[in-house]
Amino acid sequence: MPVPFPTSDEVDLGPVGEAETSRLAAGVLSATRPRSGNTEFQLLLVEAIFEAMTGYRVDAASLAAVDARTYAENLRYRDNEKRTRMVHMMVLSALVLRPIPPEVSTQVAEYSRELGVDDSLLRTIEQFASGDLAMAAADFERNGYTAGWSPERSAGLHTTTDVEGWGADEDDPALAERWVGLGDLPPGALGRAVFDFYQARGFSFPGTPGSAPPLLAQHDWVHVLAGYGTKVEAELEVFALIARANDDPRGWSLLAMVVSLFETGYLIEGAGLFEAFPGQLSVDGMTVRIGDAMRRGALSHGDDGAPDVDFMQVDWFSYADQPLEQVIERFGLPPKSERAIAAGSVTPWEPGGISEAQLAAGREAARRRGVPYDSHGAGI
Repeated sequence: MPVPFPTSDEVDLGPVGEAETSRLAAGVLSATRPRSGNTEFQLLLVEAIFEAMTGYRVDAASLAAVDARTYAENLRYRDNEKRTRMVHMMVLSALVLRPIPPEVSTQVAEYSRELGVDDSLLRTIEQFASGDLAMAAADFERNGYTAGWSPERSAGLHTTTDVEGWGADEDDPALAERWVGLGDLPPGALGRAVFDFYQARGFSFPGTPGSAPPLLAQHDWVHVLAGYGTKVEAELEVFALIARANDDPRGWSLLAMVVSLFETGYLIEGAGLFEAFPGQLSVDGMTVRIGDAMRRGALSHGDDGAPDVDFMQVDWFSYADQPLEQVIERFGLPPKSERAIAAGSVTPWEPGGISEAQLAAGREAARRRGVPYDSHGAGI
């Protein structure tokens, strides 16, 4: 039987202290430890994220192993949300292993059972461990972020055609006109910044041929809002922020998806556009950058006062004419940490904030329009 959840009188909703931080990190590493021991990258990842989220440094290499039952007892007075967050950390720590040893899959499932948490991503870990990558990819589609798609969830996309989930919408003149109209907004407005962001990179506006799915285009507003460039490594930052800002467990599947695309290559494609490009999370400094992105997501909130926000469901056009800085404040997004900036986190408007391919595409798009190219500060 799992360790029972606390009653309303027993539940501990207070911040995590230094000793508890070490206990939580120890359980995550124990659950995802291969027979040969945790990898150096797992240690770095767990250290960086727990420090960013709690403010306490953890020496991951010195943490003693903790069994599943003891770990669950350590969380006896923590609620389902906190326990689920720890399972998600186990999923992330397991996903950076390639291959995922069968014993890790078994251990993560055991720790989850003791915590009383059942998450669809646990099946994905099992499938990756068994080598059934095709089934895992299908599960991402069936049980991931877009599970239970409804017309209400697509309202903020402003499509005029019937598009579900990551579906493309390349022939929607009304949608394209809405995006092109962002260029009429004054400099400094959120929407104008998104327009410049697209023009600098030669991106096709949603509703036109070659464009990203409208749902995926939602995250481009977050690139601008949160100040992340558009190299592949920055996609990990953006989705770490988005995933942690959303209290719905399905939101975590977005980070699991991009890690599987851009670190291990377990997935060959995702989100209707992305293609695998492994090795990005293990780039020097990325664990610090991911941890900081998660911190910023956790501290953000809904414009309506809600403690969490699904940035992929925001009707961004309703904020398009507002000053960028004002929208940042409305959603409570804190600035990046100095450590993340020192580790290489850059905005879309500075060197390192654009890829070579995007720079070339932007120049070509400007040539076709017969206008001078403007990178708006972005460079290789």
